Amino acid sequence: MSDLILSGGTLVDPIDGYYGPGAIVVSKGKFSEIVKDNKQPKGDIDATGLIVCPGLIDMHVHLREPGFEYKETIYTGSLAAAAGGFTSVACMPNTDPALDNQETIRFVRERAKTALVNIYPVGAVTKGRQGKELAEMADMLEAGAVAFSDDGSGIQNGIIMRRALDYCRMLGVPVLSHCQYDDLSDGGMMNEGYNSSVLGIRGASRIAEELMIARDIMLAEYVGSHVHIQHVSTAGGVELIKEAKRRGIKVTAETCPQYFTLTDDSLKTYDTNFKVNPPLRTKKDVAAIRRGLANGVFDAIVTDHAPHAWEEKAQEFDYAPSGMIGLETAVGLVSTELVKRGFLDWPRALRLLTINPASILNIRAGAFDIGAAADITLIDPLREWVVNKDDFRSLSKNSPFIGRKLVGRAVKTLVSGQIVFDLT
Repeated sequence: MSDLILSGGTLVDPIDGYYGPGAIVVSKGKFSEIVKDNKQPKGDIDATGLIVCPGLIDMHVHLREPGFEYKETIYTGSLAAAAGGFTSVACMPNTDPALDNQETIRFVRERAKTALVNIYPVGAVTKGRQGKELAEMADMLEAGAVAFSDDGSGIQNGIIMRRALDYCRMLGVPVLSHCQYDDLSDGGMMNEGYNSSVLGIRGASRIAEELMIARDIMLAEYVGSHVHIQHVSTAGGVELIKEAKRRGIKVTAETCPQYFTLTDDSLKTYDTNFKVNPPLRTKKDVAAIRRGLANGVFDAIVTDHAPHAWEEKAQEFDYAPSGMIGLETAVGLVSTELVKRGFLDWPRALRLLTINPASILNIRAGAFDIGAAADITLIDPLREWVVNKDDFRSLSKNSPFIGRKLVGRAVKTLVSGQIVFDLT
């Protein structure tokens, strides 16, 4: 493979915070040289006006395969990822069958060979994601799993969660925790509060999320294990994680664009594309999530990309499934809602989308690492665009951001030095 040089752009190195002129030299699909000054070699790719950063990583997506290929497949999900600037994604195990054994992990790994981006399977914590008996995690790790989660379901039994954390401590991998007590959420379809009362929709209380966050933090401290809190949506959750980090507990956390962008006011139209789990909260919660991102409480921004077929989302609100797609709008929302508003600069924003999730999952990605695969994302920070459902590469179109004007977009994505998406 001939050498490839990208030059003329603004290099962002999420490790040392470098934000300035530079060039990247790629040899045989790997990073061979990083130039961080104005003395740049002539490039094969002119990145003038663009941000050049390590390939983005989304550590929380749903690719639906096996079992729900009518919503998304590993291949179509990789198309959406590439279009969003993501070169690596970690897929959750709530498939059918669940990713709870070596065979299913190997199936995903095999199917991933056809994907445009790197696919990392996350194995289930418990068999069938039923929360009753630990799955064969060591076997799955050997087969290629990078972490474990029962995402889509909170682990209700405390002793099961303790054993999972204990076991994963020995394996050296995190438990990714979907924090929600089912009895306290009581089948709620949206945030419990004023709007749920007015709209006549059963509400899910924030305490259902916050109590499990508190439990899992305490269990992680007790067994000395690493717990990662998924899709945090409440102000109380931010404070719990902030305090845990202050005390030195091994906890990391993520949030999603919907939780720093949307509130439960959106549900006044009964549009099921705004129905997600955990639910959209209040303006106070959105403000707290933004402050948490600005203050370093969060370690990663993820999309929780959750494709659903049109006919499923077209049902009455109570019967429609929760979830929205997000891979193709994430960069635009981070740029518009966080960078342009001053909550984050580009180096800090990109840490949350590159090296931080790579470190949590212990994968070699998310950095300008000489000798590593040359996964690269080019972002036009000034590009104005309107989200159009006809442009989505995802098999599903269930986005609440359709019609929204955004500023900033991934325009070119390279995996191992090969262009897999090009909007320029």
